[in-house]
Amino acid sequence: MNVQATADLGPDRRRSLFDRDAGIEGVREDVAEIVSKVRQEGDVAVREFCKEFDGVSVGNLEISDAAERAYEELDDETREAIETAAENVREFHEAQMPDDWTEEFSEGRELGRRFRPIERVGVYVPGGAAAYPSSAIMGVVPAKVAGVEQVAVATPPADEINPVTLAAIHATGADKVYSVGGAQAVSALAYGTEQVDRVQKIVGPGNKWVTAAKAEVQGDVAIDFLAGPSELLVLADETANPKFVAADLLAQAEHDPNAAVAAVADSEEVAEEILEAIESQIESRERAEVIEEALDNDASGVFYSRSPSEAILFAEEYAAEHLSIQTENPDSVLDRVDSAGSVFLGPYTPVAAGDYASGTNHVLPTNGLAKITGGLSVDTFLRSTTVQRLDEDALSELSDTVTTLAEAEGLEGHAESVRKRFED
Repeated sequence: MNVQATADLGPDRRRSLFDRDAGIEGVREDVAEIVSKVRQEGDVAVREFCKEFDGVSVGNLEISDAAERAYEELDDETREAIETAAENVREFHEAQMPDDWTEEFSEGRELGRRFRPIERVGVYVPGGAAAYPSSAIMGVVPAKVAGVEQVAVATPPADEINPVTLAAIHATGADKVYSVGGAQAVSALAYGTEQVDRVQKIVGPGNKWVTAAKAEVQGDVAIDFLAGPSELLVLADETANPKFVAADLLAQAEHDPNAAVAAVADSEEVAEEILEAIESQIESRERAEVIEEALDNDASGVFYSRSPSEAILFAEEYAAEHLSIQTENPDSVLDRVDSAGSVFLGPYTPVAAGDYASGTNHVLPTNGLAKITGGLSVDTFLRSTTVQRLDEDALSELSDTVTTLAEAEGLEGHAESVRKRFED
């Protein structure tokens, strides 16, 4: 990895940085076959794919009892950490709950909006090479805060599923837990099987097979968004501690060889210091090989800009999942940034805090989707209904407007539905 000036980036390099994707195209055809087979054959197909992809023979797909036992057997320190994180996440998401409202906009014309939860939601919690109890917290807690009646969790099977993940799933209040992962889990949740209840919306992070499956079932069931590998962009100036910046970059890089991690400094000197700190810390990391691959990605790099405005333009175009602002006045930078999944201000706000326990959600848009959507929240699990009430005088005032527009659209019946109310 070499330091580069943002002003010197050519078209090809800019495309590699800014046109990121979830990497699902290469598996779409295979995923479509998996989804179709599970839809048609149910549990039989699910078990076949569990054996093929996870190397596990699964009997009962529902393992809610195992999750409860894992929670009861968990050591006190880990249980306390799970409960503290869950409570912080719950508190933050409770603050997001909207109130129903009505207002009289003119005499006799009352309008309002009310909010109700989706009834059945599926949360995908990754497994495999790493355990993600935090993803259980981030998916289940806001759904429960929103009032979702049934929250089902799917997590990949294993000879021994990570007990901390299972304990976290139980602690967050999930109603059902299924031992199934990958595209087959998404299909089972989307269409239902003999043992897996059909849901109305599927949320949560996963690998490209999971993401491709969400794309495949979208339309038959709602999803949150199509998320790719983890991303972090750090904006740093001369007041930033290069060791902190490097540590944050390496933390996100250890997620996945395809993770995208980048830093933009306000000078070449600061950029070089960050690069040196990265190189000095890699060897001590347990997942050093994964980190090195992520750092070599075309969407990763250490850069420097000629001005704060140039750095902010870069950040806007990058639209990172995580944006860390480690500058002298991070709030002034934040005021000029609109596109980021979650923002971390100052030197003592590492992304890891948000990943686990500060209270914000870590299920966030990637691949530049922060330009058009936000991360998982209470809103994800709510639907809104508008409500209106007109009295006779209010409708009379609107009648000419309604009938004129209805007739302009050639919808005579609409106009007549108003006129009928004022016939002698």
